[in-house]
Amino acid sequence: MHLRFVPLAFSIMAAVCVTPSRAAEVQAAVAANFTAPMKAIAAAFKERTGDSVVAAYGATGQFYAQIRNGAPFEVFLSADDATPARLEREGATVPGSRFTYATGALALWSAKSGYVDKEGQVLKQNGYAHVSIANPKTAPYGLAAMQTLEKLGLADALRGKIVEGQSIAQAHQFVATGNAELGFVALSQIYKDGKLTGGSAWIVPESLHEPIRQDAVILARGKDNPTARAFMDFLKGPEAAAIIRSYGYQR
Repeated sequence: MHLRFVPLAFSIMAAVCVTPSRAAEVQAAVAANFTAPMKAIAAAFKERTGDSVVAAYGATGQFYAQIRNGAPFEVFLSADDATPARLEREGATVPGSRFTYATGALALWSAKSGYVDKEGQVLKQNGYAHVSIANPKTAPYGLAAMQTLEKLGLADALRGKIVEGQSIAQAHQFVATGNAELGFVALSQIYKDGKLTGGSAWIVPESLHEPIRQDAVILARGKDNPTARAFMDFLKGPEAAAIIRSYGYQR
């Protein structure tokens, strides 16, 4: 019997060659209004690259505080452009990485069909007990809602009816569960592929509030993570842009 010996070095190299590479990931803080499109974009990114986006969703102001207190986020998709710019000034981002990934739209929405008219006159009819908004101090969509009420001259009259959610996701939940008859939400929460996903809504004209420009940025913790840069490049690309537009954002 003849025995054949394989050199140890060759055996080790062969094992290395057949061992699959470990998929990488990036930790992302994502504004709550962008939850649905982000999930779709993350799935497309994983399909294209094999890498994962581990996302947390919440209010932009709360994320700012968490980032400044050392939260392990590597990229930040904000609901405004002011917060990423502030982090940039404070040296908490990778220089030159900030860009506008979407411009959002505000909507007045009810879970009931036919409840909200196309001009938003339901707000002035005063036949409801509660209107929900996101916290205007921490959520840009909540700020846009208050600006809208002020422009319409309704802010003082409706102050006793306003219920605040910690984020736009909670403001939407108040309406979806019937705890508020109507509320100001992100259009992306109730819109897909050119139509409402349920209920009735008035898309608030842009002239009634400041533009909701949403910026993304690589945070200082992500500067040495190539997956962070790869994801941001993907977010700028045509595949992500198509998803973003399908949820009613401008790009």
